[in-house]
Amino acid sequence: MSTLEHTVLTLEKRVPLTISRETQTHSQVVWLRWREDSIEGWGEAVPFSLGARGETSDDIVAALTSVRAELSRTSAWQRIAVEEQLRGAGISSALIAGINQAMFDWAGRKIGQPVSRLLGLSPADGPFTSVTVGISTPEAARQRVRLWRETGDVRAFEIKLGSSDGIAADQAMFAAVRDEVGDGGRLSGDANGSWSVPNACKMSAWLATRGVDYFEQPLPRGCEADLIAVRAASPLPIFVDESCCVSRDLASLTGLVDGINIKLMKCGGRDEALRLIAAARALGLRILVGCYGSSALGNTDAAARAERDARPASRTCPAPTPCASEWNPSWLPFCSNESRVGPLAFPHEPLPIVAAPATVA
Repeated sequence: MSTLEHTVLTLEKRVPLTISRETQTHSQVVWLRWREDSIEGWGEAVPFSLGARGETSDDIVAALTSVRAELSRTSAWQRIAVEEQLRGAGISSALIAGINQAMFDWAGRKIGQPVSRLLGLSPADGPFTSVTVGISTPEAARQRVRLWRETGDVRAFEIKLGSSDGIAADQAMFAAVRDEVGDGGRLSGDANGSWSVPNACKMSAWLATRGVDYFEQPLPRGCEADLIAVRAASPLPIFVDESCCVSRDLASLTGLVDGINIKLMKCGGRDEALRLIAAARALGLRILVGCYGSSALGNTDAAARAERDARPASRTCPAPTPCASEWNPSWLPFCSNESRVGPLAFPHEPLPIVAAPATVA
């Protein structure tokens, strides 16, 4: 018999993150523990929003309550069957992701190996993180860059765009970040679906003259057909995030975009993320790996997915990396070598990947 327990943790952000549709001051993490044969595997489910679609911590916990009894009759060795069963029942993708991670972790602990080794990954350092600068005033954006650089070896910055004050405000803030970062740092832009087609075309041309690698989600989710006009006019590669959740979404994006941003919570776990990677490669798409306010527990999982596809995306795009865009909690519930900005290291030792939370908020 198996059990699945949970604890909801609240992570207050050191710096609030503003994107085009909201300002986030904290994130909640539903910490999951899958126990079977006296071994416990860990995962986490994190609420997220794609605009019209989203999942709250209450949604995740309610979904868990509805399936807990049925899950007690399954095994972590039946991971794929469990995933298919939960998807068929319409269960929260964030919960599916957390259970999937906990089952992977359980399997690694069962045989005494870290999950990274089960995936055939080198124990050497994983890919570098890209960090996010949220929408703000130019001076506040400069200060955010300085704060990020105090945390570690930061080499790439994702700049949130789509200010309610218009593209002139976007340009002023971006110019300040470009100046603060200097010539050595890599930059990308993310509008989170806030631009019209004319503004997306205008901003793409403007960003291309300022050393930008690519820009992300220029149009709202649901307006994918309009991407053909933006891509035709854009000198920059176009990636999508909100417009691509699972592997079946890729067929409708063929010819419209250059790459996708994969996130565990919206796709439903590592197994579906690997399907996305395989399908994207087959279609010639480039790959980024992102997160939603995850802890070190979730970011370790993201690092493994990114390293699984760690090859240069193109001459103009950086290699695929986990995006630590919301990784700035005022306290860290899990302690590990991955709780830092810079290269994400995979664990060398079999057990454990992370240590238990010292505090529950």
